[in-house]
Amino acid sequence: MKERNRKLACLCITTALLASANMITVSAKEAKQPEKEQKGHMIHIGASASAMEALEQDDETFVRENEAENPKADEQEEELAVAQVDSYINVRSQPGMEGEVLGKLYDDSVGKIIGEENGWLQISSGTVEGYIKEEYAIRGEEGAAKAEEVGERRAKVEAVTLRLREEATTESETVGLLGQEEELIVEEETEGWIKVTTQEAADGFVSADHVEVYTIHPVAESREEEAARLQKEEEERRAAQAEMEQDETIAKQQPVREHANAAGEAGSSSNPSGEAPHTASMPDVSKETGGLGSKIAEYALQFVGNPYVYGGTSLTNGADCSGFVMSVYAHFGISLPRTSGEQGQCGVNVGGLSQAKRGDLVSYSGHIGIYIGNGQIVHASTEKTGIKISNASYRPILSVRRIV
Repeated sequence: MKERNRKLACLCITTALLASANMITVSAKEAKQPEKEQKGHMIHIGASASAMEALEQDDETFVRENEAENPKADEQEEELAVAQVDSYINVRSQPGMEGEVLGKLYDDSVGKIIGEENGWLQISSGTVEGYIKEEYAIRGEEGAAKAEEVGERRAKVEAVTLRLREEATTESETVGLLGQEEELIVEEETEGWIKVTTQEAADGFVSADHVEVYTIHPVAESREEEAARLQKEEEERRAAQAEMEQDETIAKQQPVREHANAAGEAGSSSNPSGEAPHTASMPDVSKETGGLGSKIAEYALQFVGNPYVYGGTSLTNGADCSGFVMSVYAHFGISLPRTSGEQGQCGVNVGGLSQAKRGDLVSYSGHIGIYIGNGQIVHASTEKTGIKISNASYRPILSVRRIV
């Protein structure tokens, strides 16, 4: 018994020594970690406060959490259906005309095919899941190509902190820091780099290795969503109408100045709102058949197919969205600001798309186009598509602005 106890005691001592050795080894390894070299400070724009350590490093991305533990799953190919109609397709609760209408899939809107039955496609699109008649949509390779054309490319930052650079090179100046999960609008994709616009409207390049790039498609609208949208548009229309009536009342109350140079002054009742830039001396022809708004729309349409060039203003050699709008209006003697955000504040907000007239500006987040009627806009879209015609509701509308 004494011999057995002696052996057990030796075993316990040996185990303890091994554990102690392991602990010492780990501690020594940790102690050998080199201290981080201190770097100069830079402007911290988009990253979270917890990522301030990023300012002390030169890497393109400073922290990349759980990369090894959570590798990207291979994206499974999904077949898409794209509506090709004048207006919209009804999405029904079952395959047949007797099915309840659950929502609408507008022209060029996209749905994921999850089944099919007797000439009907079962789709999932936005918040709507139901059936559409197959004959009113395209699918397969043709559908995939169309979906890519009408979609908008986005990127999401995967690193805790990522550098936004002025040019597509690691030697370029860092113009900002982007935080994890921050969403960016993709302007151009090149090998290893992606040109993006941030939520603060800053432009630059990010490393393609540290963002997830995906496509946002225009999707179906449920009956509830449509009702909410129409209600909001009606409220905006009434507010805009009240504002216009108030402006007209104020304009009528202003005395007419009789002066030798009165012809050159603004503020006459022919332009009661006073909000449209450089329109005071222009004839009010917007209410006439084939008025100035229609002429603007017709003029803009002749450039469909011409190239998109970021920062460009040439209607023939290439323009971006705001450059296109600015140059079209400049042809008619109307000066507009250079950026889409500033243009989206010009003129009068007429409410929703239901109140739009030809020549109005349709403003989106980071984008703008010219309304041409029938629920469509002409706009400088992307480098791939150039100047094109699109469904005005292909993405959420911020406002519709009337300049003339």
